[in-house]
Amino acid sequence: MDKLVIKGGQTLSGSVQISGSKNSALALIPAILLSDAPCILENVPQIGDVMTYLELIQEMGAKVEFTGNDLMIDPRGVHSLSLPSRKSLPIGATCYLMGVLLGRFGEAVLRMPNGYEDAFYSLDLHLKGFLALGANLTQTEGQIHLSSSRLSGARIYLDEASVGATINIMLAAVLAEGLTIIENAAKDPEVIDVAILLSSMGAKIKGAGTDTIRIKGVRNLSGCRHTVIPDRVEAGTFMIAAAATRGNVQIGQIIPKHVEPLSAKLREMGVLIQEDDETLIVSGNHRYTSVDVKTLPYPGFPTDLQPLFTVLLTQAEGTSLVSEHVHLSRFSHINPLVKMGAKIRLEGRSAIINGPTKLMGSTVYGEDIHTTAALLIAGLLANKETTLVGWKQIERGYERLVPKFQSLGVKI
Repeated sequence: MDKLVIKGGQTLSGSVQISGSKNSALALIPAILLSDAPCILENVPQIGDVMTYLELIQEMGAKVEFTGNDLMIDPRGVHSLSLPSRKSLPIGATCYLMGVLLGRFGEAVLRMPNGYEDAFYSLDLHLKGFLALGANLTQTEGQIHLSSSRLSGARIYLDEASVGATINIMLAAVLAEGLTIIENAAKDPEVIDVAILLSSMGAKIKGAGTDTIRIKGVRNLSGCRHTVIPDRVEAGTFMIAAAATRGNVQIGQIIPKHVEPLSAKLREMGVLIQEDDETLIVSGNHRYTSVDVKTLPYPGFPTDLQPLFTVLLTQAEGTSLVSEHVHLSRFSHINPLVKMGAKIRLEGRSAIINGPTKLMGSTVYGEDIHTTAALLIAGLLANKETTLVGWKQIERGYERLVPKFQSLGVKI
């Protein structure tokens, strides 16, 4: 059975190295298909979503060699302009191929898996950008067809600072004719990582990491070698786990600035954090103060870590408020935590947490990657044992997460 048994009452101690970023890798892989030559990505995490993506682009004609954490992609054989559907991949990751195929070949077809047609609404900003660049759009039930004889640069204002839309428009614009300006662009590290890769391939991009990105189109892109940035969500997972279990963990191979929104909240609670160039040492405290958290686009508090941080807040004295302003449905962790004894109630887009609370071991189900990671941490805090069903969700987004936890002295 797909289950994990976690011994409760454990404390993390030791050191851990952070893998490459999942969210960057899932944007960098399709970006390489814009090139006229092979590219090599270093520090690519061997996770389920990456492996599924590689299967997808191989079906489209790309050649792939994945050795250790080094990934070589040869895009010269790409021939299919229709994207194979993958229920297991996030729609945001799959849709990057729309910008790539539209930019390189002038045509892209996206078919949604049965039952997922409603996800098209999340692509509104992407499609707005493509239309501004001169693409023609035909949308039928379960399918989007984009085409253009030649994309042209445009000024595009995003109604919200969407990471996916920012990256997708960048991918389409690098081979377009003229200047493209993206205003209210997302500032996330993953956007910068994609811009660095594209620049190494010959693209002309300025302003990545600010709210205005300028892209001057070029005729073609060439091969390059690029290193994927560290995964700030994985780093945050170990930071929260160390604090929650009152442990002491040295977290290496990270960029501390990328996790500063989390570090600031942890320090506000009373967690001790020592910072070096590429390392953080997180030490738990015997007493935590309640805090309020609002998820926002980067550099605000990351929505991906909200479920995990909620677990930590069950151990803080007083009442904490967690407001979700990015993914309004990201509260699937609440019911399992209440089952384990947490005092949490939902009011609209906010969770109100009263603590500190002793969590009880139970059998719980992880509905998605971040819920499952949160429940793993809850299991470490609980008395007795916790059985986590559906834990293989974690393998989609984290590289060797369970062995890394085991290396820190916990019994799973």
